[in-house]
Amino acid sequence: MIQIICGTNRNDSISKKISIIYQQILNELGLKSNIIDLSELPDDFVFSALYDNAGKNQDFNVFREVMVEAEKFVFIVPEYNGSFPGVLKTFIDGLIFPDTFKNKKAALVGLSSGIQGAGLALSHLTDIFNYCNMHVLAQKPKLMHIEKNMNNGSELGDLYTGLLKEQAELLVEF
Repeated sequence: MIQIICGTNRNDSISKKISIIYQQILNELGLKSNIIDLSELPDDFVFSALYDNAGKNQDFNVFREVMVEAEKFVFIVPEYNGSFPGVLKTFIDGLIFPDTFKNKKAALVGLSSGIQGAGLALSHLTDIFNYCNMHVLAQKPKLMHIEKNMNNGSELGDLYTGLLKEQAELLVEF
């Protein structure tokens, strides 16, 4: 089972829509996947599930267990203030170190309203995952001007869909 992490806690986010599209692509490849939507995290997990409280928040522990059991991940990463959302970093900080990511594999997809496609965010996140001994797939689609490249607010155009399919196929072999 591949875990797809929607890297924001915004409700009705474009990242969630991209997560669903990615899940459909994996399904077409015959792979099972699950979406972890950070908007579903416990409201108080920053205070009740990290550091001295690690393992004490039963609602957050569900996320910890799913993540530690996974072998492959897809992170859908929106650009926030030149990097990725703080909730994603905090989510990572709450996971079991080093077991969650050690010797596992991840694919990263960046998206932004601007022209960078979250390139810097993906670089920051790659550094974190390398520190955690996770292998990151080299192909990292950067979906820039994401709103302009979505049809009807929920479908991607052919170029971006093709990039995601290509990455998903590489992830299978990775």
